[in-house]
Amino acid sequence: MNKLIHLTSKNHSIIVKVDSIPEIIHWGGKINEVDSDLLFAIERPISQARLDIDVPLSLCPELGRGHFNAPGIEGHRNGTDWAPVFQIIDQQIEAQSICITLRDDIAQLELLVELHLDHDSDVVKKRITVTNKGESEYYLGKLSSTLPLPNHANELMTFHGRWCQEFQTQRQRFEHGGFMQQNRRGRTSHENFPGLFVGENGFSEQQGQVWGFHLGWSGNHELRADVRSDGRRFVQAGELLFSGECILGANETYQSPWLYGCYSSNGLNGISDRFHHYVREHIISFPTDKPRPVHLNTWEGIYFDHKPEYIMQMASEAADMGVERFIIDDGWFIGRHDDKAALGDWYLDEDKYSNGLEPVIAHVNEKGMEFGLWVEPEMVSKESNLYRNHPDWMLGLESYHQPSGRWQYVLDLQNTECFQYLFDRINDLLTRYNITYLKWDMNRELVQPGHNGRPAVHGQTKALYALVDKLLAQHPSVEIESCSSGGGRIDFEILKRTHRFWASDCNDALERQTIQRGMSYFFPPEVMGAHIGPTECHSTNRQHHINMRGVTALGGHMGVELDPVKEAEEEKAAFSHYIALHKKYRDLLHSGRSFRMDVADKNQYVYGVQGEDETIVTVCQLAMPSYALPSPLRITCVDADAKYAVTLIEMPKASFQLMKQAPKWLDQTLTLTGNNLQEIGLILPILDPESALIVSLKKI
Repeated sequence: MNKLIHLTSKNHSIIVKVDSIPEIIHWGGKINEVDSDLLFAIERPISQARLDIDVPLSLCPELGRGHFNAPGIEGHRNGTDWAPVFQIIDQQIEAQSICITLRDDIAQLELLVELHLDHDSDVVKKRITVTNKGESEYYLGKLSSTLPLPNHANELMTFHGRWCQEFQTQRQRFEHGGFMQQNRRGRTSHENFPGLFVGENGFSEQQGQVWGFHLGWSGNHELRADVRSDGRRFVQAGELLFSGECILGANETYQSPWLYGCYSSNGLNGISDRFHHYVREHIISFPTDKPRPVHLNTWEGIYFDHKPEYIMQMASEAADMGVERFIIDDGWFIGRHDDKAALGDWYLDEDKYSNGLEPVIAHVNEKGMEFGLWVEPEMVSKESNLYRNHPDWMLGLESYHQPSGRWQYVLDLQNTECFQYLFDRINDLLTRYNITYLKWDMNRELVQPGHNGRPAVHGQTKALYALVDKLLAQHPSVEIESCSSGGGRIDFEILKRTHRFWASDCNDALERQTIQRGMSYFFPPEVMGAHIGPTECHSTNRQHHINMRGVTALGGHMGVELDPVKEAEEEKAAFSHYIALHKKYRDLLHSGRSFRMDVADKNQYVYGVQGEDETIVTVCQLAMPSYALPSPLRITCVDADAKYAVTLIEMPKASFQLMKQAPKWLDQTLTLTGNNLQEIGLILPILDPESALIVSLKKI
């Protein structure tokens, strides 16, 4: 058995020490060759007043071996076998992966630890499978993946949020104790995105060593980062199992979700580089390689007021603006006049659509647009035919009162009749109509999520995956958006079977700058739904100039959220301008290298996308500038030896209140070397609060 296993990728190395149990001794910069004396060099001393043996920080830390922080596995067999101690019985080594089998013959448990290091992206993924080798039932309480960190990783960056304010970040010292996040809401959640970063002091967008983590799971989770009293550090993540949720019979298995991680020596930009590359190559799968079509979604335009002739008029106006996919939102099905009834009754409301949906779809298609439809299959209203006929299909606990959420309840997808009904209804819609896109919503948390009296979040999540997979197998050309009240279900695992996220129900451009920045660490722009809304945001009542709204939406998968029939010609022309600008640059936006820049002004956000021959940089002034004059924009990602044509491609049309004379280069194209751009930079105009500009740097 090899004592040291060396996995390498394009830039990084993982070295696993294999003795009685596996332990990562290096995860970071590439090691060219493992020295023969390395085993001696890494041998730890044993301190006084502790155990008389060395306790490795293994890939599945065990309480029974003396790991006192957070065991990787917890459970029992009717009160026994609660502190297993595993030994390696087999290992399979390939170029980029290792699979290690461990067993405890006393506890009658077997573990399979899988570790894969992707060569091109440098992303590592890990999961663990436990098998009950005994005859009696094993009550599994926890099975989490653990990855170590070096002692100089002493600053933690985590995420928090809420509806309409997702992906907010915070930092804390990481020297003693630790951090723990538990999500019990039944979906990935607005509040507790399953991701975090740990790095050396002061790591930033462009500087410092950082380790990034994301758990690919759409249900409950526990995420933690710990510093042991001996200084060793680790991150651990897995599904949060309710009491009694996972009971393994003889030879039954449980498999943890994948934990994804990556290392960067050049700050958070290096993390997003790697995660974006990995998502594009291994997670997302678009039906075709066509450009991501610009959306118009009807929700903020008409809400529940569906009149087919009017909707067709909206479609005509949308097509004139440059929209390429037209989506009818909530309100199209029988009895759905507000948000208190009819969920589950997925039949067209023929009182609203007396001639059927076909004329509307035909009109949309004739205007050169695809047609999409909103659904929320997991939900039911008590005021619905479905609930009246099948009250037992509701996810819940018998004899208990369950509160509604958004006036609705959740269907039990593990109920086979309910699952089949939902498949049949959505399949019928996709078969009957020329629908190429589903906006799949999920608008509430799970409370009392019981199936046959047992906790059922795990089973519900797996059943959701199965339902989406079955529909896509039947309709492989259909794209699905994971909406979930905006940012409530955003993770790698749901993205394996969907094609777009609605990042937030908040369309406020100022809030969206922060939300989209947080999301950008993990997900590339082409899956981030970003819409231009009306002048007054429906979720905050704040007003923004079209410049701020347009530039904010331009950097993702663009759409618009409005009623174009009611908009003034000047406003529609402005929407058309940003749609055209997005189309001009979307190939670059949706394939290039995204980056964010460190800035001197805390009220400024600078970000961009770099392609082979062109880089575009967006400067957004979130609030009043910190200084009277802006700092030079120094762009480090360009080629020092190349020459660039530097052109302003977007700037507010309104007069500036903070500047009486703008830099003269704004009206011309400059030719600058990459060296000058890197070291000296470009003086910017003084931007008013809540405005933005975009600069193009095209290699000559």
